[in-house]
Amino acid sequence: MSNAQVGTTGVLTRAWSWLPTTVDRRVRFIAWASFVCQVLLIGTGGAVRLTGSGLGCPTWPRCTTDSFVSTPEMGIHGAIEFGNRLLTFVLTLVVILAFLFVLRQRKVRRDFFWLTLLQGLSIPFQAVLGGITVLTGLNPYIVGAHFVVSIVLVGLTTTLLWRVHRGPRGRHAATSAGYARLVHVLAAVVAVTVVVGVLTTGSGPHAGDAATPRNGLDPAIMDHVHSWPAYATLALTVAVVTWTIRAGLPRRFPFALLAVELVQIAVGITQARTGLPPLLVGTHMVLAALLVAATTAVVLSLHNDQAPDEVEPIVEAAAVRA
Repeated sequence: MSNAQVGTTGVLTRAWSWLPTTVDRRVRFIAWASFVCQVLLIGTGGAVRLTGSGLGCPTWPRCTTDSFVSTPEMGIHGAIEFGNRLLTFVLTLVVILAFLFVLRQRKVRRDFFWLTLLQGLSIPFQAVLGGITVLTGLNPYIVGAHFVVSIVLVGLTTTLLWRVHRGPRGRHAATSAGYARLVHVLAAVVAVTVVVGVLTTGSGPHAGDAATPRNGLDPAIMDHVHSWPAYATLALTVAVVTWTIRAGLPRRFPFALLAVELVQIAVGITQARTGLPPLLVGTHMVLAALLVAATTAVVLSLHNDQAPDEVEPIVEAAAVRA
């Protein structure tokens, strides 16, 4: 073996030994970074749509025919669209680090492995979907699918955060079967609310600029249709919170979910009555991400989880054998 090969092997060995074998500060930080980046990406994606900047970079993957970055001539729309694409590169780095940080724990914490792998696979999928969005002239259904995938990833990164802080999924239910059924119905209605919200946005003035195609649905009617599952979500959440209090269950996440919904409904009513100002519509989109995150946390709380300090010695032993 040559000196160069020996040196390369030594570097790889040191890099491998540096990777975490337990849930330490690096793993916690990268899990939070994954979640925050996904929520921010929804915010910047919303800014692209609300400012009519979807074609601020008219080509893909380049921003112009000759440049990967926006140019001064492209103005604010080019800068906004390029900023959204740039955040995707930041997210890519975070996702790669997240996968590497859990790699040595894969034999025991398979949940970490699959959660980070799925997040990693979403990057090229989202990139291709974004490219199709541009190449189809901002087809409203493709744009909506882009948002739905981002929302799913918020749920995925919320699950990763939960597993990092709470340990692997337990085998035993932490609540009664009736309570669990109610929470699952709530989660389904939240999903319907998000999808109907996407269709509502695609029908209205904030689907893009004047030249951007709409989905052909009546925005006035869609506003009313969107409110139905939203109010059903609130009613179900109140029922979950009431049951939580009476059963003496942990209140943190049901209460957080209720708080997000109350703010979300207040913003939704205000934006509908004030002519859909872009700032409130963008806030509504980010709150939708937080709504999904809180709902995911409530669903995850239905099972008793194995404490991280019970798992880490097993992970360390597995890492030594890896």
